[in-house]
Amino acid sequence: MTNDKRREPGLPAVALAKVGSGIRDHGQGPRTWVLALALLALASVSPFAQQPDGFRFKSGVELINVTATVTDRSGRFAGRLTKDDFFVYEDNKLVEVSHFNADRTPVSLGIVVDTSGSMVGDKWSAAVSSIDRFFRLMNDELDEFFLYRFSANADLVLDWTNDRDRLATMVGRIHPNGGTAMYDGVVEAVPMAQSGQNRKKAIVIISDGNDTSSRTDIADVKRVIRETEVLVYAVGIDGQGEPTFQRPAPPIQQPRPRLPIPFPFPGGRGGGGRIPMPQPQYPPTGGGGTYSIGGAGDRLNVMALREMTDDSGGRTEIVRDPRDLDPAVASIADELSQQYYLGYPSPGLKDGRWHTIRVEVRDPALKVRARKGYVATP
Repeated sequence: MTNDKRREPGLPAVALAKVGSGIRDHGQGPRTWVLALALLALASVSPFAQQPDGFRFKSGVELINVTATVTDRSGRFAGRLTKDDFFVYEDNKLVEVSHFNADRTPVSLGIVVDTSGSMVGDKWSAAVSSIDRFFRLMNDELDEFFLYRFSANADLVLDWTNDRDRLATMVGRIHPNGGTAMYDGVVEAVPMAQSGQNRKKAIVIISDGNDTSSRTDIADVKRVIRETEVLVYAVGIDGQGEPTFQRPAPPIQQPRPRLPIPFPFPGGRGGGGRIPMPQPQYPPTGGGGTYSIGGAGDRLNVMALREMTDDSGGRTEIVRDPRDLDPAVASIADELSQQYYLGYPSPGLKDGRWHTIRVEVRDPALKVRARKGYVATP
C-alpha cells in the first residue's frame, strides 16, 4: 500500500485532548475529569456522530448507492441535473432518494489488462500508452489505483497506490506471453476494487481475446460483480469485429470542488480486500459458460465482456485498431468524472435475492445507465 494519505482522527479524540487541556489550564479536579470523559464517551456512541465535514448522519443506516451516467442523443454527458430530475425504482417500486451529488468524486479503480501472447507488438505498445494516459487523466489527489494482469494466470502487479509514475513503470516492465485467464483476473479484481476507500469503485478491463485458461466461468464472474457496487468497464480489441467506439475522446473536465456528502461508506479495507460470496437467488441473465463469435475460439468474446459490464452500470467499447485504445480509455476516464451519485435507504431485506434497480430522468430524450440491481446479502 503506497497511498500514505490517512483520514483525520475522529472528533471525540480531538475533543478529549481539548477538554483535557482546558481542565489542566483551569485547575479542575478529578470529578470534572470524570464528567468530561463520560460526556465524550456518550458522544462517541451517539446515534448522531458529528463528522469532520460538519454533516451529521444516523449511524447504522445502510444506503443503496447508485452511480448514474446520463447522456443525450449524441452521447454527450448531460450536466446540470438535480435530484428532482431523477426517479429511482427498486423492484418496480419508487423509492425516495435521500442522498445526491453531481460533483466529481474520487475513485478507487483497478486496471485489469490482458498480457497474453496475442497482445505482443502494437497492441501491447498501445495498451501501455493508454493505461499511462488513463492514470494521468484521473487526476484527483484522492483517486487510488491497483493493477492486475492476466495471461495463463491472474496476478496482482501493484497494490493500492496513487503514485502514477510507479504505475507507469510497472506496466512498462510487463512482457506479454501465454494464455488468457480473463475471468480469473476479473473475479479477483472486483472484490479488491470493492475494498477501496472511496465510495465510487470501478475496474477497467483491456483485452483482445476470448478466455482460454480460467478456472472460473462467466456465471461466477457475474455473481461476484452483482454482489458489489463496482462499475465494470471493458475495452476490447477486435480487428475483425464491429467497433462501438467511433468518436474522439471528449475533453476531460477539470475536477470540480467536492461538497461533503452525509452518507456512510459501505465496504472499506477492513475485510482484507475480500468479500464473502454467498449463493444469492436471482434470475440468470445469460447462458453462462462460453460464447462463440464467428466460430473463432480465441477471438475477442464481445458477449462475455458485455455480460460483465452491463449489470454494473459500466459499458463495453470495441475498437478495431490498437491506436483507438487511447481515445476509448480516455472516454472512460471522462465518464468517471461526470456521473451522478444517488443513494436511498436500504429496505433491509437481507434475503440473499437479486433486487432490480431502475433509474429514470424527467427528460425522455436523455439516456441513463446505472447498475441494474443488487444482491441483498444476509
